[in-house]
Amino acid sequence: VAFVGDIRRGRTVHSLSQLLTLYNNVKMTFVAPEELRLADRIRAHLDAKRADYAESSDLNSVIEDVDAIYVTRIQDEYDVSGESKNIDYTRFHLTLDHVNRMKESAIVMHPLPRRAELDPNIDRNHRAMYWRQERNGMWMRAALVSFIFRMDQRILEYYSRHFV
Repeated sequence: VAFVGDIRRGRTVHSLSQLLTLYNNVKMTFVAPEELRLADRIRAHLDAKRADYAESSDLNSVIEDVDAIYVTRIQDEYDVSGESKNIDYTRFHLTLDHVNRMKESAIVMHPLPRRAELDPNIDRNHRAMYWRQERNGMWMRAALVSFIFRMDQRILEYYSRHFV
């Protein structure tokens, strides 16, 4: 799995990379500009879990080997004084050319919303999983809300009465 973009400040990158340490035979590569590389606390967690990971600043060097690529936008809402404006982020934009060089079975993920880091021409490519990712996230949140408000049993009863 390659994580590309704002690795330092991306919450989804942090949680997914920590989750992946629970599985065997997972190699993670974090591709980011120098200023946005792994935070020390995430690196320490990965080291403590003996995760197989590497860091790079060259997207082209990993694109053909990955099974999944997780692209993130620059998290400029965490800027202290607009420092993101000084980072050349264009080398970390995923293009259709990149995607066409990936394995046929590889997938592209993105937590959305996106900016220029994810070319809209990728949207119709069979590797683009971010729309499914968005839809699944919506259903997960709906399930959690129904559970929190103790409506899950009523939903199951309604479903059983009307659709089974």
